[in-house]
Amino acid sequence: MGQITLPGNPPIAVTLRRSAQARRLSLRLSQIDGKVTLTMPRRLPEQEALGFLRDKEGWLRGHLEARGEDVRITPGALVPIEGVLRQVVPGAGRSVVLSDTRVEVPGAPDRVAARLQGWLRTLARERLAEASDRHAAALGRPYARLTLRDTRSRWGSCTHDGGLMYSWRLIMAPPEVLDYVAAHEVAHLAEMNHSAAFWAVVEQLYGDWRAARAWLRDDGGALHRYRFD
Repeated sequence: MGQITLPGNPPIAVTLRRSAQARRLSLRLSQIDGKVTLTMPRRLPEQEALGFLRDKEGWLRGHLEARGEDVRITPGALVPIEGVLRQVVPGAGRSVVLSDTRVEVPGAPDRVAARLQGWLRTLARERLAEASDRHAAALGRPYARLTLRDTRSRWGSCTHDGGLMYSWRLIMAPPEVLDYVAAHEVAHLAEMNHSAAFWAVVEQLYGDWRAARAWLRDDGGALHRYRFD
């Protein structure tokens, strides 16, 4: 594995990865962290891979521009909370305070990100527990536990023993999207698959789920641009 820089404005760092399984060149842009990876067959000459990369430069720059820059959470930053952009501002007292346009975070500036993340996780647990309880009651099947993680590959999951897991970043999505994910995972308590019967259960619990699912597909990746580290 190596790294090259595609010149231009701005220059783009590209990781080169050789793979014995690869049969052709493939270019991947991570919506999570913006990293670009060019995978190539093990014996392909590097110059051919670089030519492929130059041919794809327009496509790559267009998708990087659409993705946008990462947002580091500091005073003044804009962060979505329940689907609404709010400006992070210093707060008084000891509690985080949410208004229509702002989120007031007390404490030292270098602790703002950690404090806001902790508050968002708590709010996410409240909202997801309420939605999961409601959908489980409607389904007549209790779940065993609820955990939160900062998952990169999925927004939620359901284990065979009834454990529900969610990404805490769902609290940044519109409320109807969070509710859809809860309905989706609770539906797995009845159907541990993605069959037509499963989607019928999701529709029974949530209603028409297609718009919420499309939002996650088209806009969900952007929630990972917000950096709390």
